[in-house]
Amino acid sequence: MLPARLGEYISHPPKGRIKMTNTSDIVIFDTTMRDGEQSPGASMTHNEKLALGELLEDMGVNIIEAGFPAASIGDFEAVREIAQR
Repeated sequence: MLPARLGEYISHPPKGRIKMTNTSDIVIFDTTMRDGEQSPGASMTHNEKLALGELLEDMGVNIIEAGFPAASIGDFEAVREIAQR
C-alpha cells in the first residue's frame, strides 16, 4: 500500500517542474561505452571512446562504465586511459 501522498502523485502528477532541494542525492551512472557498444553497428574506436569519456565527465556524470577490460586489449587500454584522466 502506498502512502496517501505518494499515491496522489502517481495518479495525479503535479503540473510544471518539481523543485528539487537536495540534488546531492542524484547520481548519474552511465553504461554507454559498455552496454551501448554491444549493439550491432555501435562499436567505437579508441579515440571515440576517449572523446565520449571526456564528454560524459564534462556533463557531470558520476560513474562511467568505460567498457569491459577483459573483453579485449582495446577495451583494456581504453578503460585504463579513461580512468587515468
